[in-house]
Amino acid sequence: MTTSVFSYTKAISLLTSTGKFHINLGLERIKAILEHFGNPQDGIKCIHIAGTNGKGSTCAMLASVLSRAGYKTGLYTSPHLVEYTERIKIDGLEISRNSFTKIIFRITDFAERAKIPATEFEILTAAAFIYFYENSVDFAVIETGLGGRFDATNIIKKPELTIITDIALDHTARLGNSTGQIAYEKAGIIKQGTPVITLADNKGLDIIRKKSLETGNELVLTSREKVNGPEPKGLWYGRNLALVRHAIRILKKQGAHIPENAEKAGIENTRWPARFQYIREENLVIDAAHNPAGAELLRETLDRYFPGPERIFIYSSLNTKDYNSVAKALFRENDRVILTKSASTASVNPETLKKCVEKICKSIYLSKNVQQAVEICREISTQKDLVVFTGSIYTIGEFFNLRTTN
Repeated sequence: MTTSVFSYTKAISLLTSTGKFHINLGLERIKAILEHFGNPQDGIKCIHIAGTNGKGSTCAMLASVLSRAGYKTGLYTSPHLVEYTERIKIDGLEISRNSFTKIIFRITDFAERAKIPATEFEILTAAAFIYFYENSVDFAVIETGLGGRFDATNIIKKPELTIITDIALDHTARLGNSTGQIAYEKAGIIKQGTPVITLADNKGLDIIRKKSLETGNELVLTSREKVNGPEPKGLWYGRNLALVRHAIRILKKQGAHIPENAEKAGIENTRWPARFQYIREENLVIDAAHNPAGAELLRETLDRYFPGPERIFIYSSLNTKDYNSVAKALFRENDRVILTKSASTASVNPETLKKCVEKICKSIYLSKNVQQAVEICREISTQKDLVVFTGSIYTIGEFFNLRTTN
């Protein structure tokens, strides 16, 4: 089987086909696939991270520290911004298209022969575990995709430690309509004999504490750390940083050698695009705030760091999100808002978004795609205005792709 026969493009086409591009929670399919490949996840030291907001940033920061400390470190996150290869990395380097293609076809070939209706996320999760095992990583930092209890990543039997970031209402159709129900799903990744780290003010703390007691685990509670420095940081940052620092302490107790300079350099050099990413020369903030809690934190962060400039938003949403509550939390009366959509079939029509936003803002512009939204922004903005690109990560990915091709 060669990449010339099974190209990267074909691999992506297969992943996004109607039969695989959907959500079907459960562990039976991923279990069958990984058993065929020798259960590679059992041969890796995994750190498992779940939560509603901040889990990707926390994963990236912790992986960066471990790499700086000299450990070969895998990182599995989702979704991607531009390329699927962004989801699977070792020491900050994306899996090559060649390796990605080969692994994807190894998995799908078996799944088809075994008549296993694997989803896109299950195939990608299996690919990450296989890639990390075959490349002999020392640690793998694994982010859940959706929830935790029935998420494909929960095939991990006994992680080195478990981290649960902020919990808020999101994916309510699948995870429940209360923070308690969502916390129950997230806490499903907690395993016997594994330390658990979460935030002392996490809305799902009672559920997390109960699950930790049931499994006989140490529960470590953290509070937001003070963040200094010239560059503005999202208010999530201090909370995620506290989780990472406590994770490092636990790993040290377990025998990991992580010097202070590696911890400092790993944290300072973490790059996680679209999570309060500020591009100073363009006076541009990019932040994938797609749920009400994320929108509230983005608004608070903007109010703290940019209280003066007029704001121009480019905003989009998927139809699985509570965009009405996001609009109420994020926008001010005098903000100018450009509404757009991604190529995703789940993207909300700007006309629909307008019905929510016009209750708050006076200046609203509609665009049929990201390119047109950017063109409108150029026409109405000045150098003094702060431009905020937010909402659906799919639209932000198209924006990044547009910037690299122009």
